[in-house]
Amino acid sequence: MAVFGAGCLVLLAAAGPAVADDGGHEGFTIKDPRIIESSGLAASRAHPGVYWTHNDQDKNGALLYAVDGKTGKTVATITMTGVGKPRDVEAVSVGSDGNIYVGDIGDNLGGTWSHVWIYKLPEPKKLGDRTVRATQYTVKYEDGARDAEALMVHPKTGRIYIADKKEEGGGLYEGPAQMSASGVNVFKRLGDTGLWTTDGAFSPDGKQLALRGYLGGVSYAWKGEGKKPAREGRLSVPLQRQGESVTYTLDGTTLMYGSEGAQSGVETVEVPGAGGGHDSSSSGGSSGEAGSSGTEGGIKVGVVVLGVLAVLFGLKRVFRGRK
Repeated sequence: MAVFGAGCLVLLAAAGPAVADDGGHEGFTIKDPRIIESSGLAASRAHPGVYWTHNDQDKNGALLYAVDGKTGKTVATITMTGVGKPRDVEAVSVGSDGNIYVGDIGDNLGGTWSHVWIYKLPEPKKLGDRTVRATQYTVKYEDGARDAEALMVHPKTGRIYIADKKEEGGGLYEGPAQMSASGVNVFKRLGDTGLWTTDGAFSPDGKQLALRGYLGGVSYAWKGEGKKPAREGRLSVPLQRQGESVTYTLDGTTLMYGSEGAQSGVETVEVPGAGGGHDSSSSGGSSGEAGSSGTEGGIKVGVVVLGVLAVLFGLKRVFRGRK
């Protein structure tokens, strides 16, 4: 595995744009030993430079962690109450309404649970360990149960969207205009994504939607409620050991990509053409040709991976021959 890791460094240098430092958004390593399955990532609106994350299944309860983007250290832990025992927490998003939305939407049994949940809780104004009561929403899909790992709250409308996870390419689902805490919230399919999606995020101005998978990602131009977004092009997703999460920085200039595992890294990639400010009117967020196709948006990356592995195995044979 150490040899493969070295090959990955070669791959990142050769397969696309280098990880960018835009002067204010650097990558970091999550230091907290409790966070070993960081599956979701969301930039805090109340505390610039802080990122919310969580484990898939946390043995310590329904927890959210606030991580300082400069040090990688946890600066707050929130314990959610009123939500029962989470099953498979896969996503987190911060809405412009001052609330954090948590997606307990994973289904490792292949889409067999009759329903999943979304939790909503106010983002604390001060950072520190605390217990917060959350609102729990029951969610179903109009075309049946499914596994999902991406939940996005639109920054302008507050509407919630989910992208499901299918190896052959999943779909994008839109929640109701008003979520109900007492009834069932049915999410309707807007269209196919053509991506094995592990997370997603809206740009701060709400004009772009970024969806990522393990080996690549796709940027879409947002067309409004009830409409299928238009594919713009591929995202320059860094190769990670298990690429699980993505979020925009508050100014919309950078995408932050996270991975699972102990001491996992969050890497940055600059959004081409994006300007500063929460209401940036830029149309950045993609790289590659608009409308380009290919599952995972990363076929070229996969080819390079195979090439690197071939070189490594070839070197291994040479070294064996010298013994």
